[in-house]
Amino acid sequence: MHQFYHTATNTGSTPFSEISPKSVYFIGIGGIGMSALARWFLGHKWSVIGSDIAESEVIQNLKNEGVGVKIGQKKANIPKNIGLFVYNQAIPPKNEELSEAKKRGVPVLSYAEAVGFLTRYYETCAVAGAHGKSTTSSLLSLALLKGGVDPTIIVGTLLKELGNKNFHKGKSDTLVLEADEFHSSFLNYAPRYAVITNIDREHLDWYENFGNVKRAFLEFIKNVRSGGYLVLNKDNSNLRSLEKKIGAISKKNGLTHVWYSLKDAAVKKVRRAMAHIPGEHMVSNAYAAFLLARKLGVKEKDILSAFRAYHGVWRRMEYKGQIKIKNSKLKIDIYDDYGHHPTEIKATLEGAKKHFRGKNILCAFQPHHGKRLSLLFSDFVKAFDAADALFLFPVYSVAGRDKNTTRVTARTLAEHIVKRKKVKEVVYLEHFDGLGAWIEEIARNGKLPYRDSVLVMMGAGDIYKETKKIAMPQRKK
Repeated sequence: MHQFYHTATNTGSTPFSEISPKSVYFIGIGGIGMSALARWFLGHKWSVIGSDIAESEVIQNLKNEGVGVKIGQKKANIPKNIGLFVYNQAIPPKNEELSEAKKRGVPVLSYAEAVGFLTRYYETCAVAGAHGKSTTSSLLSLALLKGGVDPTIIVGTLLKELGNKNFHKGKSDTLVLEADEFHSSFLNYAPRYAVITNIDREHLDWYENFGNVKRAFLEFIKNVRSGGYLVLNKDNSNLRSLEKKIGAISKKNGLTHVWYSLKDAAVKKVRRAMAHIPGEHMVSNAYAAFLLARKLGVKEKDILSAFRAYHGVWRRMEYKGQIKIKNSKLKIDIYDDYGHHPTEIKATLEGAKKHFRGKNILCAFQPHHGKRLSLLFSDFVKAFDAADALFLFPVYSVAGRDKNTTRVTARTLAEHIVKRKKVKEVVYLEHFDGLGAWIEEIARNGKLPYRDSVLVMMGAGDIYKETKKIAMPQRKK
């Protein structure tokens, strides 16, 4: 426990005020959470520098904002006068910069530990859950902004309303935070308010079994401050199975908890406000945000107005343009989506099928993390039933997480989906370079009328880079 831990409360000083000099070095600054936290320090007049292993759009934007970023991680990158180190939890312990940081005799914190200090300073609203965190925290943030609350915002996506950033420095004492369960990060947080959208069999390479996942969410609830407020998804059976234990924690710690459901009468107005966004899961996320925003005093009309103005976030069914088929008038709308877990894939494709009524749903999917594919293989086989055509690519290997996994491959997945006979056309491709040609081929000679199609480029790896290569940017009508 660091010496400044207990003073990181909202008593007039800012978090980390005891640290000198006011300079912070981020090891792995290009991560979506790390970059948001870097912006918090930048907004509080700290000197912010860091490193990452490769260039990215996120890093380029940080550089444009005045952050010094080195590509490549060597101890020679680190200046002498650093008061604080923050590292991405995906960084291996033997990383050269992390080893050097630990020799310096100054605080060295993981991303989650650093954010934990912020949660004790602010009146924190933490949004947790296996799926829907980014959408729910974004909608809550926009509702609070519309209602004049002006929260500080740290989310795991880029919001157009925040200037395509994942951070906003607010003037109030409220913090909206996306609380990730990976590596048990969210157990570092002490929120006043919490939303749990769902619990699912996710990050099993870390938790080992689903029982540990459930126990982690119960521990997260225990960390909600006395007198706090919980918003819980009644429609998620995994979360609902913990109802008695949650009730006991709430009683012991003086918490108020409310359960929400798509069956609630109040959902109708939220559904109307979200009619332009595909998927019932999006309505559920919006309703959770609605309930907490109301608890925080935002008027209903302001919340619904914020929802109507919402047009999605980075890589969540984000419209990217069109594919133009050569020598024809055929154009296919293309969307980019981060979905990488069977539950997310199923909900997104079913939502798209309903929203784009009468159109064929094409999906190009890159599995993310070999062990996830192996552990949830039967769920992956069923996840694409709402797609009319599917293009599968090799698994995106996650550094430090894909050692000694079973040899279940994307080709194996393709074979099993073909046997299931739900998806009309299934194509396995070894390289992204073949995607455009295949779309050309099946657009002319395939089983589907491709003039009535949309394509969803899906995955948490680097498939999004391919979207730019095949999409013809155009404002959607």
